[in-house]
Amino acid sequence: MLAGTQILVVDDDDDTRDFHTFVLEQAGAMVTAVTSAKEALQVLAESEPDTLLSDIGMPEMDGYMLMRQVKALQANQAKQIPAIALTAYAGEINQQQALESGFQKHLSKPVEPDELVKAIATLIGRSGNV
Repeated sequence: MLAGTQILVVDDDDDTRDFHTFVLEQAGAMVTAVTSAKEALQVLAESEPDTLLSDIGMPEMDGYMLMRQVKALQANQAKQIPAIALTAYAGEINQQQALESGFQKHLSKPVEPDELVKAIATLIGRSGNV
């Protein structure tokens, strides 16, 4: 379903990052996984993934700040990178904050593998292949 899709996964938790990488690679995606927002910005400076999947609660720079910086970096570009916030913070205020910072979708952890793949497919316009 995600064949050939390049996805940047950002999560400071090793197990979560590894699990999401595994799930997405099984769906055919090419995954770059990093442990921090700082690393994510370095990857984004050198490449343009099809979508960004980021944890919110990370040390130093959280997912909200990461997304604001991504938006600022892409301000002069015609296309903004589609992004999904993954977080244990599931409240309505958290969802609103994720959307306001630039994420297109907010998913609560733990997320089911099928739900994650479908959310990305929908975000990048491949929902017809579900």
